[in-house]
Amino acid sequence: MAETLQMGTMFAPEVVADLFNKVKGHSTLAQLSGQIPVAFTGSDIFTFSMDSEVNLVGEGGKKGTGGIKAEPVKIVPLKVEYGARVSDEFMYASEEKQLDILTAFNDGYSKKIARGLDIMAMHGVNPRDKQVSTLIGTKSFDTATGVTKVDYTAGTEEAVLETAAAAIGEYDVTGFALSKTFGSELAKIKVNGVPQYPEFRFGASPGALGGTACDVNSTVSFANKAVGYVGDFANAFKWGFAKDIPLEVIPYGDPDQTGKDLKAYNQVYLRAETYIGWGILDPTAFAKIIKKDQ
Repeated sequence: MAETLQMGTMFAPEVVADLFNKVKGHSTLAQLSGQIPVAFTGSDIFTFSMDSEVNLVGEGGKKGTGGIKAEPVKIVPLKVEYGARVSDEFMYASEEKQLDILTAFNDGYSKKIARGLDIMAMHGVNPRDKQVSTLIGTKSFDTATGVTKVDYTAGTEEAVLETAAAAIGEYDVTGFALSKTFGSELAKIKVNGVPQYPEFRFGASPGALGGTACDVNSTVSFANKAVGYVGDFANAFKWGFAKDIPLEVIPYGDPDQTGKDLKAYNQVYLRAETYIGWGILDPTAFAKIIKKDQ
């Protein structure tokens, strides 16, 4: 008989690695931006700006100061959790059977973390109840001061993308985060009967738009009328995990508050927790596209 899993058992390293890979595959922000190590106590990333241009100086001419501004952006990891009930036969199953269950849980959990990163960092809400989170505060694209808002009406997809790109000034557009609805509208654009963006047909996420990284995801419009985010994701947005993922096996009580005692229903509760952090290094590097009421 396999050894009974106890509270505090850790996911095997290969399962954790697989989970992180799956998160990158399902999160729009993880697709478009860079992952960094995040300290459990938080990490500071300094942003530097030089507002002046270089100064032309003649021989023996006076040199001036250009000035530099350095500001820290603190990335503080937040804890997210997910749990599920399984039969208590899991506790006494063979190692192979336990691994099958953990693999299934891992697959589901990775998708939830991936969606959670997008939902929290884009919209500033708790993914489960869709309520604005004080833990996130202004550390989301929807709540940060400086993100440009661009109105959109159906039929103006190309024009609104150009407007959003122009709105971020000197920053480069390194990525487009688009809603499924916006992607569908792009697929409908035709010139002389010829589709201009066939790669977006049938809900596809082609990975690029005009040579720039692009991802289509329902998380973009999860909490409001946003249909897209445009900006320098590669340089002005960072995210990362801060801690390994402990798997807790709870054999008693009602941990998910459903009113059903675990023992009474021959169940155990699997719960995983993750610390994940992100930072918008400069909100002015991004524009949010919002659908207007018509």
